[in-house]
Amino acid sequence: MTDSKPYWETKSLEQMSTEEWEALCDGCGRCCLQKLQTEDEHLVRYTRVACRLLDVKTCQCTNYWRRKTLVPECITLTPEALSEINWLPESCAYVRVKEKRGLADWHPLVSGDKQSVHRAGISVSGKVMSETHIHPDDFPSLVIDFEDD
Repeated sequence: MTDSKPYWETKSLEQMSTEEWEALCDGCGRCCLQKLQTEDEHLVRYTRVACRLLDVKTCQCTNYWRRKTLVPECITLTPEALSEINWLPESCAYVRVKEKRGLADWHPLVSGDKQSVHRAGISVSGKVMSETHIHPDDFPSLVIDFEDD
C-alpha cells in the first residue's frame, strides 16, 4: 500500500500539466463575476452579476475554450497571473495551493464529487444573475459579500 500524496500537494502551480491545472479549478464561479474596484482604496468587491458565458446554475462556462474570443476582457488564469490578481477569493483552489494551504474538504478533487462545492455554499449557484439582464449602472447596487472563505 502506497501513501502517495496528490499532485496539488507535491507540485507547484508552475509544474502542473494543463490537465492538472484545469482540474484544480473548484467550479465556484466567483472569478466569473463582475467586480467593482474603488479608486482610492483599491478594494475589489464582487457583484451578483455573472459573465454572460457563465451558466449561473452549474457555474460552468458555456464556451470555455472560446471565452477569450467571445469575452475579450476575460482573464486567463495562469501561475504568472496569480501574482498580479488581487481579487480571487481566499477559498480559491489556486490561491490555497499557491499559499500551501491545501484544498478545502469541499473541493471536488478531495470530496470526489463535483457537486460538493455547491452543497458547501461556496459556489455562486443560485446567488447571481447573468450580465445580459443587468445594466452596468446597476452593478454597484448588486455587491455581494462571501462569508465562507
